[in-house]
Amino acid sequence: MRLLRSTDLALRVLMRLAVVGGSNPTTREVAAVMDVPYTHAAKVVAELQHMGLLETRRGRGGGLALTEAGRTASVGAVVRAFEGEGDVVDCEGATPCPLHTGCRLRGALRRAQEAFFASLDPVTVEDVIAAPTGPLLLGISRTP
Repeated sequence: MRLLRSTDLALRVLMRLAVVGGSNPTTREVAAVMDVPYTHAAKVVAELQHMGLLETRRGRGGGLALTEAGRTASVGAVVRAFEGEGDVVDCEGATPCPLHTGCRLRGALRRAQEAFFASLDPVTVEDVIAAPTGPLLLGISRTP
């Protein structure tokens, strides 16, 4: 299973904010550090804000700040929110699979997907920034 770019970016934004401490980088600064388009970062930040995982403040002294819920957020919950609960394969798309009524593969893939999510559920943002990751993030994510 491959994560969507927005899921990957959401996790990296949360990790970045978890290690910067009292600093409140802007969405534009985070996008530049992560080398992603500002518009893409802005959409991800808006969704994370909607989920209550980060706060945004405008104006002087503004920027992004991780909430306590963001720090303790389950990686599995974040991945589920961004990836959605849809099937790994689209059996009933524009060209439906002729096996979709009696296929056992679809159920097996669904169970595998749920096992993937379940393995990430106990892992928090705080867990994934523990050493050596946190210090590495600080070292490679400084604004140029």
